[in-house]
Amino acid sequence: MENFLEVRNLMVFFENALAVNDFSMTVNKGEIVGVLGSNSAGKSTLMNTISGLIIDIKIKEARRGGERITVLGDVLLEGESIINLKPAERVKKGIVLARERHPVFAESSVMENLRIAGYICKGKEYEQNLELVFHIFPRLKDLAKRKGGLLSGGEQQMLIIGMALIAKPRLLLLDEPLLGLAPAIQHDLMAAVVNIRKTTGITIVVTEQFARPLLPIIDRGYVLENGMLCLTGTRQELMDNPEVISAYFGV
Repeated sequence: MENFLEVRNLMVFFENALAVNDFSMTVNKGEIVGVLGSNSAGKSTLMNTISGLIIDIKIKEARRGGERITVLGDVLLEGESIINLKPAERVKKGIVLARERHPVFAESSVMENLRIAGYICKGKEYEQNLELVFHIFPRLKDLAKRKGGLLSGGEQQMLIIGMALIAKPRLLLLDEPLLGLAPAIQHDLMAAVVNIRKTTGITIVVTEQFARPLLPIIDRGYVLENGMLCLTGTRQELMDNPEVISAYFGV
């Protein structure tokens, strides 16, 4: 089976600091794949590189004379290298990133936020995508007129994922969606991720520090430490691994 997404020997340097070190991973179509790692393990850098956001970050840093960013290795979507494609071009190919602590438009309503996210959709397609968002997150329909800045942390995260879904991704990247949320909300969001896959068949990659809510929903997982792959396996293999239990379950 040809891999839907493949990351090959990825290395990302911020000046002389190595954020991602010779990391490789594969994702099959329709899978939910988790990337576990502590803070500063390289998870967000990985997601920024897959989505292409690292290109924009690199350009901004160069303009202001900031740290030099170097990316080596390759990212392939359905066998085609996308490492040099800009973020907007990757969105057109169906790669959509919901970033860690991605800000919503605080002064705009939930509905306005979703409409802004749907700028690439036309008419009927937008309405269908909106219907999907409200199916996955019925709470957002109830909050349609509320300003984004007045939502709770969990509601904002629902909106962030909803905004990503509006763009009709083929590959949905979720970067630490559970950060700072109560356990009950974390559980609800992970259930929503499962529902997204069940309803749409979208391929999903999720990064997280928290193994307990994430591991039960993934097909396979990768564990990052200091930018390096230290462990990989199926959901059950990771859940049965004493090192994973010790490091990520607080046992």
